[in-house]
Amino acid sequence: MALARAIADQHGTELGGLTIKNFSDGELYVKFQESIRGKDIFLIQSTPPPSENIMELLLLIDAAKRASADRVTAVIPYFGYARQDRKDQPRVSIASKLMANILTEAGADRVLTMDLHAPQIQGFFDVPLDHLYASRVFIDYFTEHTIDNLVVVAPDVGSLKMARAYSKKLGAGLAFIDKRRPKQNVAEVMNIIGEIEGKNILMVDDLIDTAGTITNAAAALKSRGALSVTAACTHPILSGPAYQRMEDSPIDTLLVTDTVPLQKPSNKIKVLSVAGIFAEAIQRIHTEDTISSLFDD
Repeated sequence: MALARAIADQHGTELGGLTIKNFSDGELYVKFQESIRGKDIFLIQSTPPPSENIMELLLLIDAAKRASADRVTAVIPYFGYARQDRKDQPRVSIASKLMANILTEAGADRVLTMDLHAPQIQGFFDVPLDHLYASRVFIDYFTEHTIDNLVVVAPDVGSLKMARAYSKKLGAGLAFIDKRRPKQNVAEVMNIIGEIEGKNILMVDDLIDTAGTITNAAAALKSRGALSVTAACTHPILSGPAYQRMEDSPIDTLLVTDTVPLQKPSNKIKVLSVAGIFAEAIQRIHTEDTISSLFDD
């Protein structure tokens, strides 16, 4: 994973040696290539689809514990299944709680992650969890690349707290979009609350999956008189029709981080690295120092 290598570079160390392969039937096999007895181990693995990603992490945690590692921290830049955090209808799984249980049962002593889709997922874990925010890299970028006459827009009510934080940090106006979701991966814009006519817009969210919400919101904002639309999200899942929707949308630039590798490049997408934040957090966890200064949303 490119982010793991970048974190190691920022930390001034090298990644440990691993053997990860598939047997003929597809079954995963993992092995540490050196002794880790008594070591403080940080396993860096995001868990987007396919499910092999979470399975690989679980096997590595188990292998580390069985190799007598002193402590195993699961560093999960993007925590998959976070959108399934409650029973919003009958007979469905609370998948994020199940993932938390499995990681703990596998032997994770601690979890380090970034921009959970639902912050209450922190309470699903029975081990310490440190929750980082990508806002530091985005705020630094927009402080350096100033946008005049700026209004920060939350594309849905769920991202309103995040948008308010950006608005305060950047000294910008604030607006949000009232939407409804008739079914999964389908979003419809209902109302825009706030002054956006003649403004340059920055939309912020924690993740973009099929890009329906963000592109519909951008089209609605432009139709209401917005001058330009820039978007920023931490986790660029960008599945299914997402890339085509982005190309066809009025969004000028989409800023993302490297918590999830892009499936393909796009002229509209700019990647900012969060490796420095994770490297600093890992060092502070290792030395038992406080990392509260990194919890800046």
